[in-house]
Amino acid sequence: MQLRILILRLLPLVLSLPVIAHAHNITHILAGYPDLSTFNHYLTVTHLAAEINLRRTITVCAVDNAAMDDLISKNYPLYTIKNILSLHIFADYFSSKKLHQMPKGSTTTSSLFQATGEAAGTSGYVDITDIKGGKVGFLPVDSSENQPMATFIKTIGDLPYDISVIQISHILTSPEAEAPSSAPTDVNVTSLMAKQGCKAFSDLIRAEGTEDTFLQNVVGGLTIFCPSDDALKSFMPSYTNLTSDGRTSVVLYHAIPTYNSLGMLRSSSGLVNTLATEGANKYDLTVLNDGDNVKLETKVNTATIKGTLIDADPLSVFKIDRVLLPRQLFKADPLSKSKSSNGAESPGPSTDDEAAAAADNNSSNARERIRGGWFVMSVIGILATIF
Repeated sequence: MQLRILILRLLPLVLSLPVIAHAHNITHILAGYPDLSTFNHYLTVTHLAAEINLRRTITVCAVDNAAMDDLISKNYPLYTIKNILSLHIFADYFSSKKLHQMPKGSTTTSSLFQATGEAAGTSGYVDITDIKGGKVGFLPVDSSENQPMATFIKTIGDLPYDISVIQISHILTSPEAEAPSSAPTDVNVTSLMAKQGCKAFSDLIRAEGTEDTFLQNVVGGLTIFCPSDDALKSFMPSYTNLTSDGRTSVVLYHAIPTYNSLGMLRSSSGLVNTLATEGANKYDLTVLNDGDNVKLETKVNTATIKGTLIDADPLSVFKIDRVLLPRQLFKADPLSKSKSSNGAESPGPSTDDEAAAAADNNSSNARERIRGGWFVMSVIGILATIF
């Protein structure tokens, strides 16, 4: 009876707790293996660990310190090492049992190098083969002729259907992963935008004198959301009506002072600060993942990522379909137009856009209620078994 009373008293508290999704931590999984410490270290400094932790279905092929020492001795820049290590992360779950029981004895899987859009064509795919004698081999599809096939050694950690961490014998690499390219910090960001459909926004960066602010933040990590030329053209009448400080804030509002790959954005959601954030001036926005789509919500409007201009740690630039409107400056979405008395289009509040924003918020709230509902049902099920 006392147990029943205690549970009934605690039930409201339990039901009020936030729903916590299961998460794995690749750094912690590898921490118990000193011979894999170098691999573990480079997953952290390349930010691949964060991407692994955000994904729900993944396989990590670790290599020992000797193999990593051989890779490091080639003096590759960090972003090249990231590309190579990305080949060791599969966007699918392969346990030891699954590796030894492949229906046709072999399969081809996509690595993070391919899944994040870094590789072209078939580069970034890895062939897995169940070899005679119980061995399993791994070889990138576009590997060089003299590259040895890596083989399965042992299981390091396994959480069924979420993450499998295994050790393999050799580094996986390919000419595409090793290909030299300009360091992200050497990239002329505004020129890159101008060449890939965001010239109007790159012009605004220069016009508002914010180019140095963007460049200074690249070293520490920067994610830029670049409105397409078409999106910015529709917004310009409202932009020119802003004060000088307001125009600067709008431009800086389109960048997050941390590096985020597309994979990281797809696997996470939440409130983030922007370059416009300063003291009490929050100028934040919310990253929302909707399947394969990534949306950016400002409480005034919502934009969707439509393409990648560059994604190379510590810099990523993504093209979006709308200008992000901070709530500190806008109360209604000026992208929808109302006819003025002379027949010309002028900025005005949009009932349709407000309804769409409300629908987005309702959809998000509904998803949270569903998650909460499953949690409540689980708690009720546990209590039912007790009584």
